[in-house]
Amino acid sequence: MEALRAGKRRIEGVWHLEGAHGGPLKEILDIATSQQIPLHAVSREELDGLAGAADHRGVLARAEQTTEPTLDELISLAQASGEPPLLVALDEIKDPQNMGAIIRTADAAGAHGIITTTHRTAPAEGYGVERASAGAAEYVPVCRVVNLRDALERCQAAGLWVVGADMDGERDYTGADLKGPLVLVMGEEGKGIRPLTRRTCDMVVRIPMRGKVASLNVSASAAILLFEVARQRRVISAA
Repeated sequence: MEALRAGKRRIEGVWHLEGAHGGPLKEILDIATSQQIPLHAVSREELDGLAGAADHRGVLARAEQTTEPTLDELISLAQASGEPPLLVALDEIKDPQNMGAIIRTADAAGAHGIITTTHRTAPAEGYGVERASAGAAEYVPVCRVVNLRDALERCQAAGLWVVGADMDGERDYTGADLKGPLVLVMGEEGKGIRPLTRRTCDMVVRIPMRGKVASLNVSASAAILLFEVARQRRVISAA
C-alpha cells in the first residue's frame, strides 16, 4: 500500500487471491486501479509460487528497484531539510528484520536517510526489509557505500557530528548533546561497531543496562537513541 501511495517507482502489477475482498486489500486494489496498474486474481497455489517462502497475506506487487542516492546527494538532501541533518549509519547490519525496523524508526523519528555498506549487510530493500519497515522503506532514502569509514569522514567534512553507539561507550546517551547535525552509527548484531568505525566516531555513547541482559537488540537501541535525538531537538525548538 505504501509503495502505491509513495509513487516513487514503477509497479508492474498486483497479484491477489481470487475471491478475497474488503479491508486493506480493497484499498490496495482501488489505488492500483486508479493508477492503471494491472490486477491479477490468482489461486492460492499460484500466489504461493509467486511469493516463494514469503507470507504474502493474500496480495503482492512486482515493482522496480528504487534509485538509491549517492552519499553526496543524501547529505545535500538532509542539509536542505530546514533542520539539523540526521542520518543513521549501519555498520554491517545483516538481519533484514533489524534493517527494516531501523528504517521504520528512522522515519518515525524524523531521520533524513540511512547509510549502509554494500558488503556483509542486509539488502536495503526486498520483502523482509519492506515488511519489517511497515512501508517506511518507501520514504526513507538509503545510500549504500563501499567504505563506511570514508563515508563517515565525508559526513564530518560536511559538518556532521559522528556519534557511535556501543555498550562500552564513554558517555551515557542521556548526557550527550545530540541536537546538532548528526550521524548516528549502529553496529552489527552481536559484535557492535567495528574498531575502525569506532575510531572514526567523534563520540561513542552507551545505553545504561540495569537488568541481567548485557545489551539490547540493535533495532531497539536505535529506537531509543533516535527518539532521544528527537526529544532534544523538540525541547530546543519549543524554547
